[in-house]
Amino acid sequence: MFVLSLSRNEAVAEEITQETFFKALKSIDTFRGNSKISVWLCQIAKNTYFSHYEKQKRHEPLQSQSVTQPRFEEALLDQDDSFRIHQALHQLQEPYKEVFTLRVFGELSFAQISQLFEKTESWSRVTFYRAKQKIQSLLEEEF
Repeated sequence: MFVLSLSRNEAVAEEITQETFFKALKSIDTFRGNSKISVWLCQIAKNTYFSHYEKQKRHEPLQSQSVTQPRFEEALLDQDDSFRIHQALHQLQEPYKEVFTLRVFGELSFAQISQLFEKTESWSRVTFYRAKQKIQSLLEEEF
């Protein structure tokens, strides 16, 4: 799910996931245990994805995903879409509503949001992601 949320492409996510586990197995002896293994794997996946993305960007600059798929944030620029998003946001429970509002409209960093809630930065990222997913789900139900 993590890689899929980064890539927004199932084929790319599958490829990155396979490469991540291959890299992890090759370098398991370098894992120091300072964090959870899932955090370590996510870091490898993130780095692998960004390397893949940069490579793709150099070879195919006109075929980026943002050209073929509208981005959630771009919908906020359209007044009609913005109103629909606000309607969906109004239906969310706390803390999703507040985290989304602080991030998108308050333009706070995840670190700042985590400080406000006295939680970890990961918590603020996950909460924002879930809020965004809930809003997208509510918007899809309209059709």
